[in-house]
Amino acid sequence: MLKKSFVAIPILVIAFLALFFHLDIHIIDALSLKGVPEYDIHIPILRIIFEPILGLLLYLNRAIYPLQELPITLLWILVFYICLSLIKIFKVAAAPNRRQTALRFLGNLPLLIGICFSVFIVILFIRLPNNTIVNNTSDEILVTSHAHTEFSHDGLISQEKMWAWHKRNGFDAFFITDHANHKKTLDFSTQQRNNQFPIDPLIMVGQEHSGSNHMSLLGLNGAFETKDKPDSLIVNLVHKHGGAVIINHWFDGKGNDMEFYKDLGADGFEIENVGKELYYDRTIFNDLKRFCEDNKLLMIGGLDFHGYGRACGIWNAFQIPNWHQMDPDKKEKSILEIIRSRNQNRVKVLMYQDRPFYSGQNLLFQPFVTLVNYFRTLNFWQILSWAIWLVLFQLLWNYRRENFIPMHKRMALVGMLSSLFLIVLGLYYMVRGNAVKGYSKVFAEYSSLLLTIGSIFMVYSLVTIYFRFFKKMKKIN
Repeated sequence: MLKKSFVAIPILVIAFLALFFHLDIHIIDALSLKGVPEYDIHIPILRIIFEPILGLLLYLNRAIYPLQELPITLLWILVFYICLSLIKIFKVAAAPNRRQTALRFLGNLPLLIGICFSVFIVILFIRLPNNTIVNNTSDEILVTSHAHTEFSHDGLISQEKMWAWHKRNGFDAFFITDHANHKKTLDFSTQQRNNQFPIDPLIMVGQEHSGSNHMSLLGLNGAFETKDKPDSLIVNLVHKHGGAVIINHWFDGKGNDMEFYKDLGADGFEIENVGKELYYDRTIFNDLKRFCEDNKLLMIGGLDFHGYGRACGIWNAFQIPNWHQMDPDKKEKSILEIIRSRNQNRVKVLMYQDRPFYSGQNLLFQPFVTLVNYFRTLNFWQILSWAIWLVLFQLLWNYRRENFIPMHKRMALVGMLSSLFLIVLGLYYMVRGNAVKGYSKVFAEYSSLLLTIGSIFMVYSLVTIYFRFFKKMKKIN
């Protein structure tokens, strides 16, 4: 039986951290790193209700170095499980029982690894109900200049879901910038302007060109192709047809120097990029910022959303009075004029901040710091949700335990469900990949990976279920 202190102590610790060491979640200006009080954060009701699950998953999703931190977090879970299991094994007095406990422990290890992998996939690939921005200004609208659908070789989201995602995350307008293709976006934008679906948020046509550096070509109208053309000609053609050019994630070091793109005629640079690397080397950041300021180049935040990865964490606030009174063409023209004029006074790069900055040099113990910081961000209703779920867990554990399936059997069932999730997601990606054949390549890659791992995990889970549920019963009969 679990003692009351088992639940009371965690509740008190969570409340203590949240009340006395509270860490505000707020929107900051990426250029000044100061808070922007005109913007608030909305926490969805569904997240609050299931805070112990959704809240933790979403906080891990927003990690500064997710691809490093998530595996480390799951590794710590394995370490704790191994330590607890070994203690349990050595506590067993009788040798036969100790052997049985040890075999269960060994059998559970692959199950736990598979379950942890499934959680990793949920965090990175399932769009959970994340916190969203609230725009309290009267003359600023929220825009992104960098997003990819399934008609891009690296996209995993349909055009319709991309539009719905931007609407949910508070955007007024967005450019779709699929790689080497903008005709599909042009068709989709035309459907919107023909009133086939709502005009808000406004879809605008762009394309990400992979030249000497990736660059967003914004405001395209299908008048020209980019294939096999040099950067200089492409920039000139975009400008000739009223568009704008932004250099994407230059700070990753794969392109030419900044002077090259200034001389090329680019209108600006991404100063941050959610999909690539947030909070990259601050020396490079300051050099890029200074260069843009000295040469009157616009600094933009790159969302770089592909349908998976981090929850929305960056917005560009454009100062455009009377936005809602404009027709779609006038709206797009207003956005492009600001980018082409390179007027930083009319553009803010907004970022979601929910944790102190830390470097990626030593992340071994970062999961524990992340957990503490997560609890520090909770408000009253989130603390209450944790308290209710912990009390409910204690009640179920203590008063209904005799009706529960034993833990080793539950592990096998959870393993089977996790493997089923991987297989279903893999099949979905396979179907979507066939529907957009010749465009997205990642559907086939992820489908193959998920189906292979999911199938192996399913076989192991079913074998484990057989031995744990039916083998003993068979002997009795």
